[in-house]
Amino acid sequence: MIGWMHHAPRWAVASACGIAAVLLFVGALSHVSDLLSHGLHPYDWAPGWLNLYWSSLALFDTLAAVLLLRGKRRGIDIACAIMTTDLAANWYAVHGIQHSTLAAQPGLQRLGIFAALVLGTAPFIRRHLTD
Repeated sequence: MIGWMHHAPRWAVASACGIAAVLLFVGALSHVSDLLSHGLHPYDWAPGWLNLYWSSLALFDTLAAVLLLRGKRRGIDIACAIMTTDLAANWYAVHGIQHSTLAAQPGLQRLGIFAALVLGTAPFIRRHLTD
């Protein structure tokens, strides 16, 4: 590992974890709201497996956020897995199902920025978190 990565300031680690946790909670609340309003298949245009994946994020977003706030490595690991798979799922939905573009989808743009934040900061903060 590069030397300066090992020496990320504690405030930077705490800030990155806090921001990621808050945004994960926002995502979880969105998925919970969809579940309460529309059940396990909130998006009638999407296949069942995609609806099930998005509905499962109500649990997994919350889990990752809580673990990050507790300073656990598993939190950032789960967050990275969520962001990678969620970005892929949304990209598929936008391009493969809706035949839209990134420019026309501000939600996908925001998700991409959040994914870049999580995936870009993970190597810097992971070693500062506990098992």
